[in-house]
Amino acid sequence: MSNRYPMAIVVEPGKIEFQERELPALGDTDVRLKVKVVTLCGSDLHIFKGKHPTAALPVPVGHELAGVIEATGSRVTRLKVGDRVAVEPVITCGECYFCQRGQYHLCTNISFQYRRGQGALTSHFIAAEKWVHKLPPGLSFVEGAMLEPLSVAVHAVKKSRPELAGTNAIFGAGAIGLLLLQVIRRFGGGDTFVIDVDDYRLETARQLGAKHVLHNRNIDVLQAIFENTAGLGVDRAYEAVGVNLTLVQALKALKKGGLAILLGLFEQAEINIPANLFVQKEISLAGSQGYCWDFQTAIQLVAQGQIDLKRLVTHEAPLREVQQAFETLLDPHSRAIKVAIRMDD
Repeated sequence: MSNRYPMAIVVEPGKIEFQERELPALGDTDVRLKVKVVTLCGSDLHIFKGKHPTAALPVPVGHELAGVIEATGSRVTRLKVGDRVAVEPVITCGECYFCQRGQYHLCTNISFQYRRGQGALTSHFIAAEKWVHKLPPGLSFVEGAMLEPLSVAVHAVKKSRPELAGTNAIFGAGAIGLLLLQVIRRFGGGDTFVIDVDDYRLETARQLGAKHVLHNRNIDVLQAIFENTAGLGVDRAYEAVGVNLTLVQALKALKKGGLAILLGLFEQAEINIPANLFVQKEISLAGSQGYCWDFQTAIQLVAQGQIDLKRLVTHEAPLREVQQAFETLLDPHSRAIKVAIRMDD
């Protein structure tokens, strides 16, 4: 079979072209899968706009994928042809200080498949067996592709010690914010405020169990948070937008001794934050990078019916319409949360 396939490449801001790219060679411990579904991510959108801080154009897009294994390397033992799988799209060295301690998300040389020239918006994909996860029976390919962003949310919530319950504020009701909401609830993390500027997303958050939904342009969200927490603020805040304003709000919304988790990807290199708050309120700010042993938890949560992934997929499109799919995500009137690209259509 041919080893060259058309792949979606962002060649300039706002423009996608299909270019023939050669698949990596199938190594002894690799599998090749037929891609079935790719869901579009916020970082894909940053690339599409030409504003991703670490992915200079031109670059392939797509890294949330699920498919069927159609070939295996000679030393593959856990997976077989025909298995339905999702891919953890990281590339790590396995040898650095962090990898040797199992903290592969902090790998000194970490990269991702799309940054190495292999985007998922194509027909076939090569991945190392260790990064490929079998889908439980009954799990759809759409849900399989969504395991990647769910793992991002799982990792962030684990860092915030949800077992302590308390109160939470999520700034941003996009896919990651709505997944954070669901994971917090499943881990017993307490009542949650969700803050956004989109009424449809806020209503979705309400339906998924948010205690309070706050429109960030129509009301003073900090005042509303303090009024509903006896003047104390929240125990934990999650910034899932990547905007200076919402990071400052997340810090200001914290109770004394509270913790803010930063997931948003900032397009600008430098931002300003109120540094004195850290001393005055003894608050903490922690970053959350991707996932590390979190796909396994994500698969378990979905298999047990504890997370609704399909509810977040508002649009579907065939691969040939991927340009329009990105434009839909950028359209504030589209009510788009997550777009799934079906490769067989």
